Amino acid sequence: MGFEAHAREYPLYLWNQAPAASCARARQRYPMPSKLIIMGVAGCGKSSLGAALAHRLQVPLVEGDDFHSPASKDKMGRGVALDDADRASWLDRLGEELRRHAQGAVLTCSALKRAYRERLRRAEPGVRFVYLRIDPELAYQRVSARQGGHFFRPSLVASQFATLESPEGEAGVFTVDAVLGTPEQARAVMDWIASESP
Repeated sequence: MGFEAHAREYPLYLWNQAPAASCARARQRYPMPSKLIIMGVAGCGKSSLGAALAHRLQVPLVEGDDFHSPASKDKMGRGVALDDADRASWLDRLGEELRRHAQGAVLTCSALKRAYRERLRRAEPGVRFVYLRIDPELAYQRVSARQGGHFFRPSLVASQFATLESPEGEAGVFTVDAVLGTPEQARAVMDWIASESP
């Protein structure tokens, strides 16, 4: 999608006909937190919102699912939920990725437990989280409708909700309704970034 189309879709931003100048102006008006993590259970829309925000902020998108070990992917493919030990090395790899992107990045990661989020905060102090809140029924429907043989099985959705410790109330967390369309979600997050910036 071109810049003019994005300007219509996201009227909040100050796009003009010169893409480089437009990006610079948008970044001046909406300063980027050093790192942003899009979190929530499977099916909440992390990848879609993460891609939209990474494009808006002109920073890399890091897909957390890409960093699961082969053993963890095989385990989920067999319908077996990951445990804390499985996720520990994964979270450490994601922390390394955050540190590697010194100019900023948007990371998608379930970050279900507070301990997982604290592990990421220790790896990258100042990181902020966007929590996509969704109900179990809709999450299950979305995961069941996925195409392309994703390794995450729909039967695991319930285990994610059982593991989830809501981040609402934690510092540096913004909650977004997963039912909203991606453009509306992105506008809300960018407004939050602007309001949190000095």
